[in-house]
Amino acid sequence: MKEQITYETFDKIDIRLGTVISVKKNEKARKPSLVVEVDFGNEIGIKQSSAQITHYYNEENLKGKQVIGICNFPEKNIAGVLSQVLILGSIDKEGKVTLLHPSQKAENGLPIA
Repeated sequence: MKEQITYETFDKIDIRLGTVISVKKNEKARKPSLVVEVDFGNEIGIKQSSAQITHYYNEENLKGKQVIGICNFPEKNIAGVLSQVLILGSIDKEGKVTLLHPSQKAENGLPIA
């Protein structure tokens, strides 16, 4: 387990619900990755991410899926892609990612607490 944090520290993280609107392969990435655009609603807008999630996800099964992401990390250039959001998922021992998502459809941009 990582060290404990305070509620004030956790409260600084902007975690939101969004819907994947486009997906394509990140051809320049060293490890297989997808460029994912996510609509986080009117307040946040559309953000993109380069994500190593190709074990279970592709262009066909990810588009339209709701995901959870951290929206207030600084932008980072990953293999030529400006990554603006960290899409959250669990990572198994082999490095395969299973994305976090709501159990039912909800409004884009809703905060996660």
